[in-house]
Amino acid sequence: MRNPSRLLSVVSSVVVVAGLAACAAPMSQPTPVSNYPATYPAQQPQGNYIEYGRVSNVETLRTQDPARTSGVGAILGGVAGAAVGSQIGGGSGRTAATVIGAVGGAVAGNAVERNRNTQPVNESYRVSVQLDNGGSRAYDVPSYGDLRVGDRVKIENNQLYRMR
Repeated sequence: MRNPSRLLSVVSSVVVVAGLAACAAPMSQPTPVSNYPATYPAQQPQGNYIEYGRVSNVETLRTQDPARTSGVGAILGGVAGAAVGSQIGGGSGRTAATVIGAVGGAVAGNAVERNRNTQPVNESYRVSVQLDNGGSRAYDVPSYGDLRVGDRVKIENNQLYRMR
């Protein structure tokens, strides 16, 4: 065996990098919620109009703002990755492995920090209305108030009103 402390250093560095990589979640962008009021399909009647219908569905839309990072995770990951890379190879191969390890560690460390700094979830609601004329519309609203599925509604200038 060449050097037991070097072997221990390589093994511990690999465990640290594997732990960082395991904490990273796939990166995805949140689905944006359209501004209230919105109708689907995108064609909106012009001018003043009144329509009637029934609420056919109310669903909750949850979005999450992307987390911000301070750079500390990238720095710590880069240092850990460089330490692992410096244990591999010799000469110019060792230099390349150190650089690759630093870059990979920085990416992994940044992803771990981003996952730990999650932002609060924003909730809004999509109220679907089956119109009396056979059409349907959906409205993204911050709060649906006392509307329930089956309620009769009046739509005036893109605003929902519950019929009493």
